Amino acid sequence: MPCCFDALSARLIELAGFPLTFMSGFAVSAARLALPDTGLISYAEMLDQGRSILDAVSFPVIGDGDTGYGNAANVRRTVTGYARAGFAAVMIEDQVAPKRCGHTRGKEIVDRSEALARIRAAVDAREGGADILIMARTDARATHGLGEALWRMQAFADLGADILFLEAPRDEVEMASFCAHVPGPKMANMLEGGVTPVLQPQRLQEIGYRIAAYPLALLNSAVYAMRDTLRALAAGRAPPRSVDFATIRGIVGFDEYDRTLAQYANRDQGP
Repeated sequence: MPCCFDALSARLIELAGFPLTFMSGFAVSAARLALPDTGLISYAEMLDQGRSILDAVSFPVIGDGDTGYGNAANVRRTVTGYARAGFAAVMIEDQVAPKRCGHTRGKEIVDRSEALARIRAAVDAREGGADILIMARTDARATHGLGEALWRMQAFADLGADILFLEAPRDEVEMASFCAHVPGPKMANMLEGGVTPVLQPQRLQEIGYRIAAYPLALLNSAVYAMRDTLRALAAGRAPPRSVDFATIRGIVGFDEYDRTLAQYANRDQGP
């Protein structure tokens, strides 16, 4: 599951044949605001970005709901809002707000009671009519150790979370322990240069994961390509690599647009 950050990246993921994507908070904060993933982006901005993404694709999109943007009531509003926008699932985590990227230093988590209240509120929103799955995330491994992280994952599963996400296990043994000791579908976060080892998809499946997320693969590639192009232009050279104009026209839908216009051409003119 490559993660997206805007409508174009989401469409490219769908055109490449992947079955779903995840709207990454890190990537959206970087692409939309050029700011770090430290809680600076708001609920409204994430929801607005999500609507643009969802309008551009037809496959399932998981939305990053961060901490739920407040207390349990805020969590319910976040889940309901993401469901109305059309997200297939929403991720809610147990970090202290403002949160930060799960593979950076300085993270803090809320106590057990608040963590459980967030997931309970998310599940209540789903059971109250929000047509969306709940992904429950814990960052407790970094702050309180694997034992606390596993306890929270089990507690979130008991509350009715649909997908479980233990952020930043430190090795394959910890990843396998998570999958063996806690029931339910699980997501692995394959962040290159992060705390967790990046394993091949087949190995992740053997361990017990159902989803493998690649949160920055497209953003990192886009930044690399844009910087490479900018260096070439600054030196008076043509861009080193690029898709042709016809390709980009096709991706954004010029041909479909022209076909739509053709349907209405001359239809309302008299004899």
